Amino acid sequence: MRRLTRGFLGAVQFLTRIPFPQRWLGEVALAQAAPYFPLVGALLGLAAAGIDAALRPHLAATAAATASVVFLVLITGALHEDGLADSADGFGGGATADRVLAIMRDSRIGSYGAIAVALSLLLRIALIAALPTRDALAYFVSAEMLSRWSVLPLASFLPSARQGGPSAGQGARLAHSISPTAVAIGTLIAAAATVASLHAASWRPWMACLLTTAASGLYFWRRIRGVTGDCFGAAIQLVAIAVYLCGAWQ
Repeated sequence: MRRLTRGFLGAVQFLTRIPFPQRWLGEVALAQAAPYFPLVGALLGLAAAGIDAALRPHLAATAAATASVVFLVLITGALHEDGLADSADGFGGGATADRVLAIMRDSRIGSYGAIAVALSLLLRIALIAALPTRDALAYFVSAEMLSRWSVLPLASFLPSARQGGPSAGQGARLAHSISPTAVAIGTLIAAAATVASLHAASWRPWMACLLTTAASGLYFWRRIRGVTGDCFGAAIQLVAIAVYLCGAWQ
């Protein structure tokens, strides 16, 4: 039980800005925490849905959606937005794999990155605002949970695009370190939550998630022959948008 608790807390610490005393965590490897990424995503979606539900009766749907997205950005420390920005700059400005990786390592944000983050925020706000009230909670949970689940197959099947060392980054060290058992555990958590919240309609967010994750993985492999931590952040953003689109589509 203590190992499970430390794994979950490690996932919370990695994916959010919520601090925990080091004595609670001990030595937790990212690979040990990874199966709990979907669970952390589900809890984030639940909290964001609560904000949206509390504000919708008093504000326009767009304003309520903005507040929920701002909460998600703040609670995660814009971790995934940063990954999306670096990925957009790298893939948009680099012609070779080495150049892509060099641009992604640069902490400065370029035009591709700025546009990508702006579009991500705008799309999520617009799609969340368009969610039917009866389905909002289910799609908040599904989008935030399945987007974090996408890290598991990407990290299981793809190697790190960087050749080790300090420059590899913490996220990239997940590459090829996720076991099939960890993927299975994370998938069971995500599947159970989506079926419980959406029932027969749960195939729609899963299909959007699988297609987006597979397309992202193939693109990363084709361009840089692997993944980096920034790639995980970009995939999380793209999957979340795809799942919210499923809920908003009439």
